[in-house]
Amino acid sequence: MGQTSEITSFLNVHRDQLISSGVPEHYWQTLYNKLVHQLFDASNCFELLKVERDETEEHEHQPAFILSATKDIKKSDTQHIYLIDHAWTFKIQDSKKQLMENDGLRERICRMLDVDCNLERNELVDELFKKIWKINNFYSISNADEVENRLPIWYVMDEVGTAVIHSDSPNCRVIPFVYINDQITYSLLFPLEDINEGDVIFRDFAGGVNDPIRRDVVLLPWVYKSLESMSVDPPIPGEEYFLTGHVKESLPDLSKLELNYKHKPDILKVFSQYDLVNAHLTYNKFVIVDDPADADILWYTQHFKDFQKLSETPGKFINQFPFEYVLTVKDLLCVTCRRSQNSLRWLPISYNLVTESGHFASCFQRREKNGSDNYWIVKPYNLARSLDIHITNNLDYILRVSLTGPKIAQKYITNPVVFHRPECGGKVKFDIRYVLLLESTKPLKAYVYKNFFLRFANKPFELNDFQDYEKHFTVMNYTDSANLKHMKCSDFLLNWMVQYPDFDWKTIEKSIFEMLKNILESATMAEPPCGLAHNPQSRAVYAADIMLKWTEDGEIEPNILEINFTPDCQRACDYYPEFYNDIFKLLFLNENVDTMVLL
Repeated sequence: MGQTSEITSFLNVHRDQLISSGVPEHYWQTLYNKLVHQLFDASNCFELLKVERDETEEHEHQPAFILSATKDIKKSDTQHIYLIDHAWTFKIQDSKKQLMENDGLRERICRMLDVDCNLERNELVDELFKKIWKINNFYSISNADEVENRLPIWYVMDEVGTAVIHSDSPNCRVIPFVYINDQITYSLLFPLEDINEGDVIFRDFAGGVNDPIRRDVVLLPWVYKSLESMSVDPPIPGEEYFLTGHVKESLPDLSKLELNYKHKPDILKVFSQYDLVNAHLTYNKFVIVDDPADADILWYTQHFKDFQKLSETPGKFINQFPFEYVLTVKDLLCVTCRRSQNSLRWLPISYNLVTESGHFASCFQRREKNGSDNYWIVKPYNLARSLDIHITNNLDYILRVSLTGPKIAQKYITNPVVFHRPECGGKVKFDIRYVLLLESTKPLKAYVYKNFFLRFANKPFELNDFQDYEKHFTVMNYTDSANLKHMKCSDFLLNWMVQYPDFDWKTIEKSIFEMLKNILESATMAEPPCGLAHNPQSRAVYAADIMLKWTEDGEIEPNILEINFTPDCQRACDYYPEFYNDIFKLLFLNENVDTMVLL
């Protein structure tokens, strides 16, 4: 195969990546040649210079090395694109373990960060992990089939790439590039303008971020700026915020929905996408059907959007409310809860790290100055199973992971009520799941399933080792190697009376129910798309995940963690065989069942 055919083949595979990454076309042939021959020739044009520390500046914001041009570089010269190797590629949850076990890696990263390598090993690894956010970068495989494979992959470039420092007026770009032929990821360095011999090489660490406040926040790991003058209380956003990134939903035509429930069929036909409903709905007033067109009740596991069309068949029910994402998407739940003054009691301090990053940075800096606890948990808006969640008091860490996808930061609950598990050697975190049934928004009518569900951590709780999943998280059913503790609520209550005899569970549960009602009131306080819409055809089941914490005056108070759409109800069916029968009786037959409590 000739050279022309080879470059054509290369471009057929990589053209979209080159264009989306902004690699000028006149470099493509040179890049291909360097990739094929694995030619790392940056030393022909650049040299590393050690930075002398300026004690008048904050040490942590000074680079250890800079990169300087050793000859003139013309951006029009097709040869000036350079491969940069990656010294280390890792997943965050594995990073400390790799640093602990690999002496050569640990020493190399020490040199890059100018850290004393003679520290005790655990202390050294902690120090490297603290500072790694100033030199690491990430990429993700957006077209991967599994969500786990789309999570960000972090890397540290070699000494050349790491020495390229920030400027608001950069003279080069550095971008990751996946060479698909060899399944290897490199970084590419190329000039944005002509560079003279002796010039320092700069790139923009906040490339593409134009909002001045957000840009200041993104650059905080390298360019310190006080944002304490900003309010820590972000405003309630308007409709545009609630619609951004969401498929538009249509509202029902209420004029067509004069439903006469007294004339419902004797047997209601149910079409369900959820196997557990099909298996456990056995009450003789319901029958499962295979065609949604034949059904009186549609029970979907996928999001439904066209409520206007549904209203043309007024005899049908559906297990969703229009715009229920104000409850089930994490950032929208935070905004929804802020409408209530009571939310300060039961919603952890929360910020959208895209639209409210300045308010967050102000809060963090104020707390840091005051010596307040500053641990935060960073969560993606709409991922489940504890994926891509981080706990830290390191602002650099928070700001860097916030760039990998839309996330919220919530104040980490550092004083949780814990549960003694002698088989685990102490007291562990736990959370409580209540099943929430919404029958109507106008008027608001909702129920809670009495039998709550529990999830436990597997290691005693301490404010350390935040990458230890089994210490800080309670969702163990997606982790093959983790022990999953099963406990019915009746057994939990017996243990509770022994462990916390001075705290009556009925009083705590009352406060939980008040919180859940308050959340629903907040969700119906605003008109759609900022709030739940009224729809006589809608019924819904959610799962509210709750953690208990200690207040400053020694009382126990619930905090909402999240509310889930179409929750996993396997345990509910295993523990309580009538679970779905009770739900359907209540929501669709208006029959009272003793397992439900009206909020």
